[in-house]
Amino acid sequence: LHLPVQSGSDRILKAMNRQHTADTYIRQIEAVRKARPDIAISGDMIVGFPGETDADFEDTMALVREVRYASCFSFKYSRRPGTPGAVMPKQLAEDVKSERLQRLQALLQEQKRAFDEAQVGRALPVLLEKVGRQEGQLVGRTPYLQSVHVVAPQNLLGMIVPIRIKSAGPNSLKGEYA
Repeated sequence: LHLPVQSGSDRILKAMNRQHTADTYIRQIEAVRKARPDIAISGDMIVGFPGETDADFEDTMALVREVRYASCFSFKYSRRPGTPGAVMPKQLAEDVKSERLQRLQALLQEQKRAFDEAQVGRALPVLLEKVGRQEGQLVGRTPYLQSVHVVAPQNLLGMIVPIRIKSAGPNSLKGEYA
């Protein structure tokens, strides 16, 4: 489930003209997880919005730690002419935005790795989408949109088949078709 939040700071969310708070977002995630404990959460984050303080950024990091994303898109705020943010005071320096983005992405990558590794040993339904680079290899997607490489007959392309996940790499899972 993709639920963008943008920031963990209520002050920044208000400045972005968002209609939610960090707490309402967390409560929404908790309700979804109560209904579907197996759900994978993805989101969007922006760091370096005008006026973002160290404390605001730490609020974002705390929210990310609490949510435990399976995946998350993260970006540095960039000034766009004609937008309200472009004329706001306290624009952050690029080096500050870059350092914050690097820290955030390291945490998000750690969470993605943990989520991927938690799939090892499970049999997941995988939609086999295309031929892989290796001889006899097919590439597909889990219900969590993870890429899976598996040796399987080519006539399975376009089908959803059970694949036992054997290992998790930096960008994909390796599976076994039985």
